[in-house]
Amino acid sequence: MDVAAVFFDFDGVLVDTEWAIYQAWRRTFEGHGQHLPLEIYTRCIGSDFDTWSPKTHLEELTGRAFDWHDLDARRQRDILADLEFEPAMHGVTAALDHLDQRGVPRAVVSSSSHAWVDGWLDRLGLAPRFETTICRGDAPRIKPAPDLYLAAAQRLGVDPRECLVVEDSLNGLTAAKAAGMRVWIVPNRVTSCLDFSAADRVLRSLAEWADATA
Repeated sequence: MDVAAVFFDFDGVLVDTEWAIYQAWRRTFEGHGQHLPLEIYTRCIGSDFDTWSPKTHLEELTGRAFDWHDLDARRQRDILADLEFEPAMHGVTAALDHLDQRGVPRAVVSSSSHAWVDGWLDRLGLAPRFETTICRGDAPRIKPAPDLYLAAAQRLGVDPRECLVVEDSLNGLTAAKAAGMRVWIVPNRVTSCLDFSAADRVLRSLAEWADATA
């Protein structure tokens, strides 16, 4: 594999945060007599609620307005409790070791905040494994716009066309392709229902990295 840099999405690629977040939203919907199928919820994965909002969706389904301040606080407590002992996803360390051996630089590129992403990377000891992190606020627009990925290429001084992106969402796939980059998808429990036929490759997990790059 001949690439100038590899860019990893964070949520759902390096740590399985998305399942706990989805489950917390699902419980919120069920608490108000509604369902939240994965096929609908995944519209916001990799982006934010400007792309698609579960809050707006629940209010449309119920015809009610909610006190989101309290609901958000309760949901966030549930998410953090569910993720308390969450490790890095299967294959992450092996993939990074493989890139180390080949001297390939990499970055984490996420639509989430620096507080969330950098906090997790520090907690799991992964921060030193990346040259930089690019998050919400580091570019004018988040995914599905290409801005974050273009900002990462600029920061590392590489040609976007020579970069490989590892993603798990359609919003991420759209963003990376718009940036002119190759995209490998590693679906997870939340995003495995999606159509990733536009990706350059789909892996079952990052544990397949060495074979995929052989």
